[in-house]
Amino acid sequence: MTIPLEDVSGDPCVAQFLRYMSAERNASDHTVNNYLLDIRQYAGAVWGPEARNPFKWSEADRYTARRFLAGFQKAGMAPATTGRKVSSLRSFYKFLVREEKVELNPFSGLQVPKKSRRLPSVLTVAEVNRLLQAPAKMPVEEAGPVGKAVRGWSEYARRRDAAMLELLYSTGMRISELASLNDADVDFLSGVAKVRGKGKKERLCPFGRPAHQALRAAIERRDLCWAALGKKGMPPGLFLNRSGGRLTTRSMERLMKKYLAFAGLNADVSPHALRHSFATHMLDAGADLRCVQELLGHTSLSTTQIYTHVTVERLKQVYEQAHPRA
Repeated sequence: MTIPLEDVSGDPCVAQFLRYMSAERNASDHTVNNYLLDIRQYAGAVWGPEARNPFKWSEADRYTARRFLAGFQKAGMAPATTGRKVSSLRSFYKFLVREEKVELNPFSGLQVPKKSRRLPSVLTVAEVNRLLQAPAKMPVEEAGPVGKAVRGWSEYARRRDAAMLELLYSTGMRISELASLNDADVDFLSGVAKVRGKGKKERLCPFGRPAHQALRAAIERRDLCWAALGKKGMPPGLFLNRSGGRLTTRSMERLMKKYLAFAGLNADVSPHALRHSFATHMLDAGADLRCVQELLGHTSLSTTQIYTHVTVERLKQVYEQAHPRA
């Protein structure tokens, strides 16, 4: 049993902090919700599941914070999970100190376990090409959800899926950014798409000729299906489901798994692998690291540098295979 979510969000300090995150820090609803869940878990660990607001945040000290952290380590939680929770609570208490609700931040200076930095999964150029060709090669009856009442739906699903994959690889955007695209976000004349990334930050993502052609073909067929559904006005998103609604991130993930399997690739590869592949292939071809950082929308260059490790690993593999004294 845990403290009810509404009871934690109803705490005056928590409510004020969440408003600050949304209004001043421009945090997404997903981020705000994660903060709330971490704070609830902390409150439950300190005061027990029967505790109710308002909580006495000033009672917690460094020992309390260390005990909270130790609980996750004993439970075998991943360092990334533990680090995120400590970061959430450090931000929460930093806000409370600033607002003079508490005197000390018990999470300030608390050491968290280092995250193991794994190299991202990357598809080769040949594997990407096989994936991008999968929608066109898959039989029509399997190419997507078939709306029997909507003439031409199967062909739209095929073109839509091809355009989605092309756009993911061509721009390196996140799957959530792709799902939120509207027609107005795509400028065919200049060949760029405007996306909203983490923290609601906007950036421009150039896309190539294959993505341009695939997207044009998908929109043309989509508009015919939209009319066949008897809908008026502009569609609610760039990519639609068979009911005429915006295609969700989860649906896009399922579709990609299907095409991965059809192309003979690992179906467990996530859509993020196309983003990783985009960055790695750009760097392999000599792109500047700063440019790749801008294209990916990374705030810190250190985040982008993980891809330099991937390219170095690739160079070492080639070296070991080709050099007579490797």
